Order: sequence, then C-alpha cells, then structure tokens
Amino acid sequence: MLRKALFPFLFAGLATPGLAQEDSSRDAFIEANILGIFYHELGHGVIDLMQVPIFGQEEDAADVMSVLMISWLFDEEAAKSIAYDSAFGYINDPEGTEEVPYWDLHGPDEQRYYNHICLFYGANPDDRDDLANDLGLPDDRAETCPEEYEQAANSWGIIFDEMDAQEAGVPMVFEPGEGEGADVANALLANEVASMNGDIKLPVEVTVRVDACGEPNAFYDPSDQSITFCSEFVAHLGGIYDQVSAN
Repeated sequence: MLRKALFPFLFAGLATPGLAQEDSSRDAFIEANILGIFYHELGHGVIDLMQVPIFGQEEDAADVMSVLMISWLFDEEAAKSIAYDSAFGYINDPEGTEEVPYWDLHGPDEQRYYNHICLFYGANPDDRDDLANDLGLPDDRAETCPEEYEQAANSWGIIFDEMDAQEAGVPMVFEPGEGEGADVANALLANEVASMNGDIKLPVEVTVRVDACGEPNAFYDPSDQSITFCSEFVAHLGGIYDQVSAN
C-alpha cells in the first residue's frame, strides 16, 4: 500500500538560480512542514470518513497519523529529513515568551514536539538514535518510544487495513489556489495528492485545495469532505524557520 521512495524536493524547480545553501535548507523546512500539516489534516479526514473511535483529543490522533505517514511513506534518508524539520513546525514560539494556551484543542507546542520525535524514533530506534539525540529527546522518554510507536502503528494499522479491504477507493481531487505562497503549496500538494491516491483508499471523494484564507491555517471540513491549506502558511513557516535558526 505505501510507497518507499525518496521524495523529490520540488523547490528545486521553483528556486532562483544562485540561492545560498541556507535558502535551500529553509525551503526544505517549509516543504517538510507542508507535508506534515497535510498528513495531519488527512488524519482528521480519515477519522471522519472511517468513523474512527477516538479516546482522547482528536488533534493528538491526527498528529500521530502524520508521524506514521512520514515514517511509512518515505525511504529512511528522506523520512529523517522530513521528521527533523517538521518537528520544529510545532514550535510557534521558539523563544518561549508567549503564554501557553492550555485551553486549546491542540496540546502545548513542546509536548507535540517531543511526541513527534518519540514516535518517529520509536519506529526505528537503531537507525534514528542520532536524530533523537540531536532533537533533545530525554533518555527516560526514549525508553518508552518503541512501545508507544507499536501501539500507534497497531491502532492506525487497523484503519488502514479496513481501507485496503475496500474493493476500490475514491481518488482525492486537488484544486490549486492563488496568492502569496500558493505556487509552492500548489506544486507540492498536487504531487502528494497524486502519490497518495496510489497509497490510500478513501470511501468518498476528498477535495484538497490551496486557498488564500487571510491567516496561516489548514483544516479539514467534514461538511464537504475537504482539506484546505491556506497559502499564508508558507510565509508563516518561513518565519518559524528564521526564528529557530536565529536561536
């Protein structure tokens, strides 16, 4: 069901000649986080369409599916690169000066960061030990990560098995958008939707669109089974990269 291939970073076709190495790293960071966000929102879609029972916060379950997709869909080199960069996408306040919104549907940024690293590391601890160390995963948490991964993989694996058992899936449809950052999101998500249509069987058509929303956001809408990635998110992710790199 799942492909195992190095993802071709699409920024190479969009970049201006002569970009410095640091710009390439910035582009790869944005790309990795667009993918992670897309898999998270697709997780909401799968939960809705497959009527997945959730014991806890749905946002946490969608985070878990995002990590599993990164680990399962890509070869080891690409998966590590995407997982490393997308971990920092959770840290919207790198300097830690903002009040933590404990009332939010999402868990605190730092908790999502460490959960992300733990699950990815737990899937292949022998080959991902250096990544876990580089990202600061404490040894006490690392001990439980293989078990946490196994639990997550078994839980989501049941859902993917149910989708695989369907005689045929309905392909996702991609709708490109306009606005600042849209070209990047259009190119990356069009490619990923085409790839995912060969990897996953959804029971109904899901529309994936890029749109100008007036804010950096992404969301699944159960009323019309659609995923919207706001073009403003591209610049927002670039800002996170700049903040993280400066610290």
